[in-house]
Amino acid sequence: MAIATCVSIKDMATITIDTETAKILDTAISLPVEMRLAIIDRLLETVQPKQDEIAEIWLKVAERRSEEIRSGLVTPISGEVFLENARKKLGL
Repeated sequence: MAIATCVSIKDMATITIDTETAKILDTAISLPVEMRLAIIDRLLETVQPKQDEIAEIWLKVAERRSEEIRSGLVTPISGEVFLENARKKLGL
């Protein structure tokens, strides 16, 4: 089975794909933009967490942070103070 090389611009990684996959990729590239975007959306659905999963993760983070404040582990600061500290650290 022949192989082809594909370079990802995002992370500059080189992966090797088989000839059949290269043919599928070439076919997809030749499709109209709307169809390519639909394929991209569908493929992303298979690798990105779903919105419900994201919401669940953020809920756990919020609950953990809330408990850290309640327990005294961390002391909250105002947004104004946060921005002032961030500007100082960034030299702005």
